[in-house]
Amino acid sequence: MLSKKVEKALNEQVNAEFFSAYLYLSMSAWAEMQNLKGFANWLRVQYQEETTHAIKIFNYIIERGGQVELMKIEKPENNWKDIIEVFEHVYKHEQSVTSLINDLVALSIEEKDYATNNMLQWFVNEQVEEEATALEILEQLKLFDGKGAPLFMMDRELKQRVFIPIDTAEKGA
Repeated sequence: MLSKKVEKALNEQVNAEFFSAYLYLSMSAWAEMQNLKGFANWLRVQYQEETTHAIKIFNYIIERGGQVELMKIEKPENNWKDIIEVFEHVYKHEQSVTSLINDLVALSIEEKDYATNNMLQWFVNEQVEEEATALEILEQLKLFDGKGAPLFMMDRELKQRVFIPIDTAEKGA
């Protein structure tokens, strides 16, 4: 059984994950409007991943006998000056999500909720990957000022990314 503090924090994280999905979908739409179909695809896959992250926590709350409380999702930004600014936003956002996950881990330890701590370790590892990938793309974009033939090549490369669903029911996956 979840403590009320942990249950509330997990519900807030479900909301944060759905907001992340919404943000990436907004970024994807912006990239589509710029005719950056590969970047749009990459961002749409991020949207799908964030949705599965929310559902993973959603299912965990239910599995532990808690009550899911869905909250209002904040309207995401929808306009950026260029693709570099988009990925600066992506990187900062992933750093923010990492902070939220770290706070959840700290709370689970404080509450002596080792099952929740165990489940959250998947997210800790995921955030290391998310930040590294966002930073890599951002740094590559900065190398060529996000313009010209390298942008076209990068766009083609990012178009190859496909969504690979996680097993949201798997414990600690």
